[in-house]
Amino acid sequence: MTRVAAVDCGTNSIRLLIAEVDPTGGELVELDRRMTIVRLGQGVDRTGRLAPEALERTFAACREYAAAIADYGVERVRFVATSATRDAENRADFVRGVVEILGVEPEVITGDQEAELSFTGATGELPGHEERLVVDIGGGSTEFVIGRDRVEAARSVDVGCVRLTERHVRSDPPSAAELAAVRADVEAALDLAEETVPLRGARTLVGLAGSVATVAGIALGLDAYDSKAIHHSRVSRARVAEIVHALAAATHDERAAIPVVHPGRVDVIVPGALVLLAIMERIDADEVVVSEHDILDGIALSLV
Repeated sequence: MTRVAAVDCGTNSIRLLIAEVDPTGGELVELDRRMTIVRLGQGVDRTGRLAPEALERTFAACREYAAAIADYGVERVRFVATSATRDAENRADFVRGVVEILGVEPEVITGDQEAELSFTGATGELPGHEERLVVDIGGGSTEFVIGRDRVEAARSVDVGCVRLTERHVRSDPPSAAELAAVRADVEAALDLAEETVPLRGARTLVGLAGSVATVAGIALGLDAYDSKAIHHSRVSRARVAEIVHALAAATHDERAAIPVVHPGRVDVIVPGALVLLAIMERIDADEVVVSEHDILDGIALSLV
């Protein structure tokens, strides 16, 4: 077994997975998995630059992760950076800071690469070989990947919970006009995705990332975030719609009082959940299978 560390730095959060991976069979044994909300993409859609305070929050998390990587005696590390850093003019500052702290250069991957890693991580444990649509709703972008045992088509579009919130949401709770603007952006993005990915062709919809997991946690009525309970849970479209409508009608403080809503997601969960609902309605999906295994697992497996 090879001990590896995977770091996924997105628009809203940075996450770490330390695992042992069997080089021959690809089996992954999780040792440590953690997530920190750093909001690296703060203002990027508007300014085109990573904010100094966002960089410092991210570097603080990297220092914490570097200590864990050292404690576990990790042999190989891969750091992948996604939407926010793809869009930023000053991403060299980000790269330099990560190299100084972790000793590895972050790979600013394309949306297609992100999609492939997410698909690998999300589908590895699922039984059967039917066509699956994997949807990764991030902070700055959403990835759509369809395939059976491998990726057949993929597309990344620039709608995510942080980007949509910063573009459109000013009221608390969001106004009907703001929600309509979010929905219009999502529908346009789905049109783009359908140019590349046959969204309606899959038998199973698999949903990844914080917005989807949060909706699942609410659907399950959890008193606290429980990754094991959320992993491979199924949420019906009707229940997703109920949750979206309830979240959209709630104030910031009311959403913050929901046990499974992470403090860093309180202000962005409404657009994130709305993306999920719009996808389910577009493809007429009866339910979504929620996976807590995603791009992190794909990154870890890629190291062997």
